[in-house]
Amino acid sequence: MSSIPAVAPAELSPWQHQSVLIVDDEPGMISFLHRSLAQRCGWVATAGSVEEAAELLSRRHFDLIVLDIALPGRSGVEWLHQLRDQGFAGDVVLMTAYADLETAIDALRAGAADFLLKPFSVAQMLNAVKRCFERSSLRRENFVLRRELDQRDDSVEGMVGNSAAIREVCARIKRIAPTPSTVLIHGESGTGKELAARALHRMSLRGSGKNAGPFVPINCAAIAEELIESELFGHVKGAFTGAAAGREGLFYYARGGTLFLDEVSELPLSLQAKLLRVLDEHKVRPVGSEQEVPVDVRVVAATNRDLVAEVAAGRFRRDLYYRLQVVEVRMPPLRDRLEDLPDLVDYFIGQLAARLGVAELACDEESLARLARYSWPGNVRELKNLIERSLILGYFADDFAVDEESAASPAPTLEADVEESLASIERRHILGVLETCKGNKSEAARRLGVSRKTLERKCTAWGS
Repeated sequence: MSSIPAVAPAELSPWQHQSVLIVDDEPGMISFLHRSLAQRCGWVATAGSVEEAAELLSRRHFDLIVLDIALPGRSGVEWLHQLRDQGFAGDVVLMTAYADLETAIDALRAGAADFLLKPFSVAQMLNAVKRCFERSSLRRENFVLRRELDQRDDSVEGMVGNSAAIREVCARIKRIAPTPSTVLIHGESGTGKELAARALHRMSLRGSGKNAGPFVPINCAAIAEELIESELFGHVKGAFTGAAAGREGLFYYARGGTLFLDEVSELPLSLQAKLLRVLDEHKVRPVGSEQEVPVDVRVVAATNRDLVAEVAAGRFRRDLYYRLQVVEVRMPPLRDRLEDLPDLVDYFIGQLAARLGVAELACDEESLARLARYSWPGNVRELKNLIERSLILGYFADDFAVDEESAASPAPTLEADVEESLASIERRHILGVLETCKGNKSEAARRLGVSRKTLERKCTAWGS
């Protein structure tokens, strides 16, 4: 039988982002279900057989399948067993006109989320669908929470310091957070760009109240180029080698919330064009799919590069740059807010000592003065790593992980005429840490508080 075309409703509903596949060989039941769900869900498609349904599922993701047990050729329960074996994680509601205890047990064993006995009312069907979507929402929230716990920088819960530079950042975040605008955060590695992004989300309508959405971060520099599109937009079964089942992307998991694209300058040009389209049209197309899925996501991007220079060099799209920098936040480097050092040191000592289960250390005036003479190429993240290392070792004076020559030199500024540039100091410091780690780049990157990819890029540029 020919399927009823999928439709997107004109009116928005709580299920506006949910997609449903109805599988039944009875035209009357197909019409009844389609009519009941099409005005409530974001996408509804129908199929009259398992083969037709499998073809639809291979082209796009569905959040829910409403599946009849008695189908021509192959039963719904048999197909459900196969779907679960293939890794399909969405909910399935089974329908049948001939229910018995054995059938119900078989359906549950196959992984059915609910069971409807024909004939059923609209209310019974909608309640079953509602329960499935609520479970799906809980799974999505749990996924996001686990991801946040995996990626969270435990050192910082809020902006620390009272310098003019940090007060300006806080004032700017407070002003722009309630708006829906895209935000671009600039700053060197370790300045707290993700901290600023979390504050933007937390202080927005998307991050507060009973309908608060998730904050979903992704480091674009940490994912292989061939996988980043699938990670962001998802993919359908068979989209590429190894794609045994469909999967939602991070845009899907960030619905109603904020997606943080850290190191956005690392995106390949081909993906930059697709991201621009998503920002303009608020729709994503999973890899291998012919259909677009609507998404309601605020995008906050961050970079440690000069995007104007990247545009001029042809490495970043000009139109995407203009689309991202609707509003900008610039995170100051630590060398420009050295008056915050005492507050930051006290904060890290207290927090990290409790986490590590070790005694706190006293940082005297001499130690603070020495810290203030250092250029801090790794910024606040480097300071945190230094204090954590000192707490573990149990002393401050001899373990600053900086060489005496750079520590004894005043930190370079834009105004000062210094003999050695910041780039030279950074190069010597990084190569020194690499030497200490005996060439182990993963360990050196961890100590420096940067990604391995960033470290490798710098070493390549230096011919090291």
